[in-house]
Amino acid sequence: MSSNSLNEEYLELFKEFIYNKSGIRFNLINQVILESRIQSSMKERNIFNVGDYFRLISTDKQELKLFLDNITTNLTKFFRTESNFNLLKNKVLPIVLSNKKYSEPIYIWSSGCSTGEEPYSIAMTCLETEKIYPEKVKIYATDISMQSLEVAKAGIYDKDKVANISEEYLTKYFDEMPNKKYKVKDEIKNMVTFEYHNLITPNRYLNIDIIFCRNVLIYFDNESVKLTVNRFYDILNRHGFLFIGHSESLFGLDTKFKFNNIDNSIVYTKSEEVF
Repeated sequence: MSSNSLNEEYLELFKEFIYNKSGIRFNLINQVILESRIQSSMKERNIFNVGDYFRLISTDKQELKLFLDNITTNLTKFFRTESNFNLLKNKVLPIVLSNKKYSEPIYIWSSGCSTGEEPYSIAMTCLETEKIYPEKVKIYATDISMQSLEVAKAGIYDKDKVANISEEYLTKYFDEMPNKKYKVKDEIKNMVTFEYHNLITPNRYLNIDIIFCRNVLIYFDNESVKLTVNRFYDILNRHGFLFIGHSESLFGLDTKFKFNNIDNSIVYTKSEEVF
């Protein structure tokens, strides 16, 4: 196998390696993206031999993280799929709240949180829900991209990133900064804990009430989806909820989750008697 060019043999080697390390499956359609990002990663490190670069990411955990960061697409926005957040506010949070003791927090996991728009949208929705105050909610936000997590932790966004947020929410939950930037207020930031996590590995979370894993599973094959979703099932409370992307489905997979279509929004539950 030639080590000087990114030939078909090496592409297959990279694809299998990525799948084993992250559960992400590259196919013929998105292979061009993979090729481009391998080449850009090699160029950044001044490496010209494909074999040398493959050995580097195979043996250096930090380089592996940086590589997975580079190949991960991070497209997101505030309140993406608005119907999910309407359902969260009007039905899901009140149900979770009704099953909590006064002093018990609500635990939410935003998995594949990208640059933070989703968990911050969840936090704002929580505060717009009756009887919920900042200390009542703990949001875990995780991603495989270290670069995205740094942006999320800073909580500073350009004006175009907050364009679909109402003036009321912008005033209430953001501080306007110079150069047309907006910073998430500390009240919201303090509700969210950002951490690195690779979904293909076991997680440390327990007793979660709500999981958002939207537009992540689409990159997984059926086996990886099943493994990930079953782990979600195990850590969700009895009255727990799972939101996945509108283009994703658990149909045909061997999972215990129950499908619900409520107010034009799909959510999965552990029990059929939740709603």
